[in-house]
Amino acid sequence: MATRRRFTQEYRDQAVSLVLDSGRSVAEVAKSIGVHEMTLGKWVRKAKDNGRVSDKDLSETERTELERLRKENAILRMERDFAKKVATWFAKEQP
Repeated sequence: MATRRRFTQEYRDQAVSLVLDSGRSVAEVAKSIGVHEMTLGKWVRKAKDNGRVSDKDLSETERTELERLRKENAILRMERDFAKKVATWFAKEQP
């Protein structure tokens, strides 16, 4: 007998954010995180019904800033990941 998977509210919120903030489709995000598309769709609908703002509600200035921050975030993630690799490499080199 299969048991239903349970997700924390934090997990649900993050999954909804992936859909609403990244511009990716519900189907694409659902597949990437291993959640059924209908389940994620319900979470997104509920969040929108509860007043969650989507990108479509942003002014042009806010949208421009959001795009700039997303690019900056991507660069910072790459720099962080690189720094982790360098730190790991140096740690292995120590006798």
